[in-house]
Amino acid sequence: MTPAPGRFGLVIHPQNVADFAKKFRFTRLLPGAWVERMFRAVPPFKASHITGIVSATGARAEGWFVGLPWTPRVLLAAPPEATHRRLIEAGRIAERLGAGIVGLTAFTKVVGDRGVSVARALDAGVTTGNSLTAATAVEGALLAAARMDLDPRAARVAVIGATGSIGGACSQMLLGQVGELVLVARTRERLDRLAERLRAAGTTPVTVTSDVRSAVGRAEIVITVSSAIDVLIEPEDLRPGAVVCDVARPRNVSRIVYERRRDVLVIDGGVIDVPGPVGFGLDFGFPPGTCEACMAETILLALERRYDDYTLGPEIELPKVEEIRALMRKHGFRLSGLRRFERKISDQELDEIRAAARALRPRAGAAPSRGAMAPNARNP
Repeated sequence: MTPAPGRFGLVIHPQNVADFAKKFRFTRLLPGAWVERMFRAVPPFKASHITGIVSATGARAEGWFVGLPWTPRVLLAAPPEATHRRLIEAGRIAERLGAGIVGLTAFTKVVGDRGVSVARALDAGVTTGNSLTAATAVEGALLAAARMDLDPRAARVAVIGATGSIGGACSQMLLGQVGELVLVARTRERLDRLAERLRAAGTTPVTVTSDVRSAVGRAEIVITVSSAIDVLIEPEDLRPGAVVCDVARPRNVSRIVYERRRDVLVIDGGVIDVPGPVGFGLDFGFPPGTCEACMAETILLALERRYDDYTLGPEIELPKVEEIRALMRKHGFRLSGLRRFERKISDQELDEIRAAARALRPRAGAAPSRGAMAPNARNP
């Protein structure tokens, strides 16, 4: 007899007003501000049934997307108690559908206390998925650097949003693997505390700044995990040959970078191939058969029948990062190659980017080439 599948729920929300049209076509005809205001009053709802997940071990999982129809702007503006109430409503819908573990995705894991209050209110386990997000962000950035002939041990690496849970974990994992670590975030006091801990834990030089543009302009490798809802990195900010792993949703890197800078490699962080004939039942902005790393963490825990709380709160435990990465390998999940803006980067395109970077990279000791705009500070 085939064992019953592990069951999970994923709480999702629109990244921007245009996303509403993927589920509700009539919204294309309305002003964006009207759409946001209209859906503030709409309670969470079952958005789709997720089927066809089959692990490399033969285990199966099924789940449900539960939609919270609030954009990041609405989530950040709402009182914390209102947001928690909506998230708990969404979690209870997932429980009624049969979910043993509930994953908070995108901004639902950023607002408030990063899942702690939601977990207290639910019988199902809760995770933000941030452990696997951090693991795959670093893995993806280092893979992209290797494809661009960059040696991380000699590279300056900037982490944008370093004081967040994912950024802090990424910074810890990069110790001893990179030449210099630049931590970037809004609050200098929190940056200094993080830097002090990292300096005490390793020999990698660590510096801090709140100036995104300055940090990005000096870095060979950038990992951006900020919770900002606006673009932070523009084409003129990047040095020739830079590698950027953009884990943030909404993205921190402007789409214009792809159009104007053919000498830099920007990749989407945390895109995971899910094994089996997967049907997500909803267009959530990812290629078929793939999902975000935070979603994959929830699915992995369901495959393991691990229905306890996992990654919660402002700090990520590195042993959990290693554990969930091992579960990813065990069940046949993997990084979905190098992608940007939901499109696979071909070998030919990568060769062209690498060749353009070689032609423009500054010689050793020379100042990096930058755009004509005067420096300004952007908040991560």
